[in-house]
Amino acid sequence: MSKLRILYVASEVDPFLAVTPVADFIRKLPSAMQDKGFDIRILVPRFGLINERKNRLHEVVRLSGFTVAVGDADMPVTIKVASLPLARLQVYFIDNEDYFQRKYVFTDKENKFYDDNDERAIFFCKGALETVKRLGWSPDIVHCSDWMSALIPLYLKTTYKNDVIFKDSKSIFSVFDNSFPNKFKFEGLYEKVKSLNVEDDMLGSLESADYNGFMKIGIEYSDVVITTDEEVTEKFNTIFNELPDKTFKYISETDIEGFYNFYTELVGE
Repeated sequence: MSKLRILYVASEVDPFLAVTPVADFIRKLPSAMQDKGFDIRILVPRFGLINERKNRLHEVVRLSGFTVAVGDADMPVTIKVASLPLARLQVYFIDNEDYFQRKYVFTDKENKFYDDNDERAIFFCKGALETVKRLGWSPDIVHCSDWMSALIPLYLKTTYKNDVIFKDSKSIFSVFDNSFPNKFKFEGLYEKVKSLNVEDDMLGSLESADYNGFMKIGIEYSDVVITTDEEVTEKFNTIFNELPDKTFKYISETDIEGFYNFYTELVGE
């Protein structure tokens, strides 16, 4: 069997940043799959809480210096890299001064939801895929986790459908119970999300302009939806009922063999 390539995309990874259970999931599973012989990459945002000196982040100049479109704006992308401690596993950080150079993650010091959190997610998803193109590394599987990476399955099915790097990639979307009550600004949302071959009628799931809207579009366009928490199934039952053809799978977070078999079966190895 050829060496399976898996790209993990998420909002956080422990020990660099740990705000939700996603951080622990992305810390443990990729390391376990690397131990199984898979070729692994991890992509996360470089939130301002991440101490670059302490964590030994450094800029990858050959990958930086490009822009991605968020609505009418072309936003510059800087790529930084560090190693996951004790794992010999590289983590790539998507950075932008306007979106990520803040002392907090999604809310300010008064706990006010940032007005541009939707743009930050859009920028991250577009920047992540363009970074992988510049790496020249073609993933067999793109495993996305939670709302901030939810647009990637959509882009893989549209903008990057025929791209030489992604044309054979399968997408997985992991769902977690990390919901928040805040709303995004609906005005202009579709235009900011749009990319090549993405049309308005593909974005109906985002009409609610909230956490569930982003989760729904991730579920809708991914090849497989997965959770490590059986109770999460009930949380998203309404969405699953609206998408009866969607494959949904539960695997315990500690079931390393289960994930190994799942990944290999997904790509037909």
